[in-house]
Amino acid sequence: MRVNVNGREHDLGNVDGSTPLLWVLRDQLNLVGTKFGCGVAQCGACTVHLNGTPTRSCVLPVSAVAGQKVTTIEGLADGSKLNAVQKAWIDHDVAQCGYCQAGQIMSATALLQRTPKPTDADIDAAMSGNLCRCGTYQRIRKAIHAAAGTTHE
Repeated sequence: MRVNVNGREHDLGNVDGSTPLLWVLRDQLNLVGTKFGCGVAQCGACTVHLNGTPTRSCVLPVSAVAGQKVTTIEGLADGSKLNAVQKAWIDHDVAQCGYCQAGQIMSATALLQRTPKPTDADIDAAMSGNLCRCGTYQRIRKAIHAAAGTTHE
């Protein structure tokens, strides 16, 4: 089986097609930015992009991504140049413990690709499936507005 992750083709050899994508990313490809949170697609820590759409990798069988493009948190930056969301996350000190932040950034990046100038309501709707135990939701919203070049409502 072959998968395209972060623009590179990977041969997975004998990996069972029912293995969740999350474990292939972490254990086979050593892309550990995507986190295991709940294992039932409820918290968002495992969010990746599948053809640009935020997708929970903890419940997605790797066989379902054959022939599609997967992007992980490691694939957002252009070399050492962070994307606008990653930069805003740092500039606005979003992370507290940081565990959920890769999933948060993946969802925020997809939001800005769909809606370049989101309102607070757009942000809240897009981010509602990503849980943050530390409660940094106000900083998340502020960082998304900064990445979009909009002001906080």
